[in-house]
Amino acid sequence: MKATVLDMRRDPKKILDAIARNETVTLSYRGKPIARIEPLHQTERCGAADHPAFGMWADREDLTDPSAFVRELRKGRFGAV
Repeated sequence: MKATVLDMRRDPKKILDAIARNETVTLSYRGKPIARIEPLHQTERCGAADHPAFGMWADREDLTDPSAFVRELRKGRFGAV
């Protein structure tokens, strides 16, 4: 599919629908192609649990009680009340 920057601004749903149909969208500005938007393949997508940062604070002792942790964060500085 070919689309212009104006199409992207006025009707982005049309472009997103084309991407959902696994079409590659060529984006042009003033008649010259400037970008290509390609759909991600299903195999490339991963969940949050696959991210390397997932669970990095799981063993922290100070986060066992989130309410107490937030209360401690909200305390004033330098012993102020």
